[in-house]
Amino acid sequence: MMPVPLRDSAIPKHEQLRAILLHKCTRELQPGDLLTSERNLMQDYGVSRITVREAIGQLVNEGHLVRVRGKGTFVAHRPVQSKLHLASFTEEMRAQGHQPTTVVLIAEEGVIPEASARALGLADGTRASHIKRLRLADGEPVSVDDGWFHPELLPGLIEVDLTASIYQTSAERYGMPIERATQTVNATAADAGIAALLGVKKSAPVLHFDRTSFSGGVAVEHTQSWYRSDRYQLQMEVGQERIPR
Repeated sequence: MMPVPLRDSAIPKHEQLRAILLHKCTRELQPGDLLTSERNLMQDYGVSRITVREAIGQLVNEGHLVRVRGKGTFVAHRPVQSKLHLASFTEEMRAQGHQPTTVVLIAEEGVIPEASARALGLADGTRASHIKRLRLADGEPVSVDDGWFHPELLPGLIEVDLTASIYQTSAERYGMPIERATQTVNATAADAGIAALLGVKKSAPVLHFDRTSFSGGVAVEHTQSWYRSDRYQLQMEVGQERIPR
């Protein structure tokens, strides 16, 4: 459809233009596509530069567009949302309409770090399965997962298909369904290695998860994950705790 100059109405022109650009972002363009220039928008819709910048600024603030200095304005990647429930990355992505893929970075048997040994109730010096993976949604990096797994409960884990859900493997192959987990989340700066894998600058803000997962009351997994904060959001429902009187 050819652009039509905007008319004066009860709806301000910057709001009219915002609605048009929002439709383009969500229906016509793909994440990463370059938005037409401010000059072209001014000419196409017969509006001032102030109007164009106001409309684009609102969409940037709402997360639909992103400005890149010296390059232009691009359609933002649709963030992945987590509702903080117990689910594998694969299940969570598919439930939201994303296509999950996994790149296995490390799959080895090694001496478990002290923190992971404590989490899994293992003695120092125990050898366990170490699996590090890059997780992607729709081909875009979302997280790096670096985990250690109980060697007696999940023997031979590194020999299975690690591009699939380890939670599903734990339940179906080993009869150890993941039933609960304890998890802490904090904001941190990406080190050089994590930044390179996630495609961000060193020291860029990322979400760091420290998670211990249990089956039948026994810890089977201790994993640290780093998520791109611009592509992953946490969603939760909170309520007021009722205190007995």
